[in-house]
Amino acid sequence: MAINLDSLSPAELQALIKNAEAQMESARKNHVKEVRAKIDGILAGAGLTIGEVYPTRGGKVAKGPKAVVAPKYRNPDNAAQTWSGRGKRPTWFVDALKKKGVTADSLLIAGATAKTAPAKKAAKKAPAKKAAKK
Repeated sequence: MAINLDSLSPAELQALIKNAEAQMESARKNHVKEVRAKIDGILAGAGLTIGEVYPTRGGKVAKGPKAVVAPKYRNPDNAAQTWSGRGKRPTWFVDALKKKGVTADSLLIAGATAKTAPAKKAAKKAPAKKAAKK
């Protein structure tokens, strides 16, 4: 069925585009469903799983869910707010450090220890060589 696009108004063209996009999305979903069914059938027939056929990228084995890390720091103003010391510092932690006399160690939960990075040593500079006069 050929449609003469020259005879359509802008509103009719817009409606045609919307209908075509909806039809395209529906056809794509059906295509994916059909391919998935074929793949599942082949895998079941071979007694394999998708993970065996396509291991994770980079050869790394997929790990289980990340373990929950015990909190190290507690907000003195709101005991419900804690932080494990990993990732971006929460706003309450940054704000607390701005207060006079508050350090990261003072926000530690009893029994937790802060891991601090070793202090950087100052690099020794070699004395500058004087240019020889000719």
